[in-house]
Amino acid sequence: MCNSGARSSPKSVTPSRLAENLDGFDVELDADDLDVIASLENGVRTGDDPDTYNG
Repeated sequence: MCNSGARSSPKSVTPSRLAENLDGFDVELDADDLDVIASLENGVRTGDDPDTYNG
């Protein structure tokens, strides 16, 4: 998703899994793919608000 400006944060601490996550950076999305992903945004959160979450 780097070509759209979005970023992800893989949740892993295992070295082998971290390496696998980095291997995924060779994927490129075309304009149609980015349009589909952008259309998923509806302004509604599905998880806790990070500004008020106390873990």
